[in-house]
Amino acid sequence: MHAMPTHQMPAPAMPAAAMPTSAELFAPIARDLEAVERVLRQTLDSRQPGVARLVSHLAHYRGKRLRPALLLLTAKACGGVSPAHHTLAAVVEMIHTATLVHDDVLDDAAVRRHASTINAGWGNQASILLGDWLFTHAFHLAASVDARACRLIGATTNRLCAGELHQICERGNLDLGEDAYFDIIDGKTAELTACCCRLGALYAGAAEAMIERVANYGRCLGVAFQIADDLLDLIGEERAAGKSLGTDLHQQKLTLPIIWHLAQAPAERAGRVRQLLESPGNHKREKLAPELEADGAVAYARGRAEEFAARAAAELAWLPPSPCQAILEQLTDRVVHRDC
Repeated sequence: MHAMPTHQMPAPAMPAAAMPTSAELFAPIARDLEAVERVLRQTLDSRQPGVARLVSHLAHYRGKRLRPALLLLTAKACGGVSPAHHTLAAVVEMIHTATLVHDDVLDDAAVRRHASTINAGWGNQASILLGDWLFTHAFHLAASVDARACRLIGATTNRLCAGELHQICERGNLDLGEDAYFDIIDGKTAELTACCCRLGALYAGAAEAMIERVANYGRCLGVAFQIADDLLDLIGEERAAGKSLGTDLHQQKLTLPIIWHLAQAPAERAGRVRQLLESPGNHKREKLAPELEADGAVAYARGRAEEFAARAAAELAWLPPSPCQAILEQLTDRVVHRDC
């Protein structure tokens, strides 16, 4: 999965001024996204005031709805959107939100999308239980579609949790290699984006070969997205990103730029970085970022993200030309070249 010829490069990034907003980009599925929001509101409505307050705060966690959009765009590109797609899009968004709530506990993060995290406001116990509550609601909702959907979503969630566990178990391992890194992000991020595309195509009645191609698109897109996210954690601006940054370094979770630097830098420089990573405090990002920029580690990681984005775009050749197919292709650039 990870090898890719270095001569395969994506089209140049779209200038920032020309980058459409998410609402503009997802205009062909705007009504479908509204239907997904209705399903989410109905499913997560709670009569308990305390639970309702927590759920209400989750509105601050709302991002660009990338995962529901992937499911709906794939469905429309493969044949058409049905009510089952609206339900399944709500399911994947609940699973994604549950992982964010739990991630904030693991990272001890205080800010998510420019607002306080659940754990910052209500504590870790409430956060863990809220994440569990979202997971159980997601599986209950998936069961209203059919058993096949439950099996696919269950397998995806198992792999997602295994990826997170793998990363936790490798904390502090400064000898982590690229293969292990890619295995981690394939599980914790790319598995869900692949599942979104698979569900979209499957419930649109697409042929098996088409389903596999769009699932591969989603997987490569997810890898590109996570590499870009890891870069933001190192060199992004918190004001633009809208969340706590530097948490991977603080928790000694190695990401691609660090892995490359430790493998490629002269022994003396690599030794200094190891000492910094093992030192206490949360000052690491400010000290490391300039060195990673200077020695090519950031450029290397960005190049790998662009390679996976190009690989994702290549899978779309199997889809007939359509507005939704074109949007899926635009997303391969958008997930890499972003500041949040």
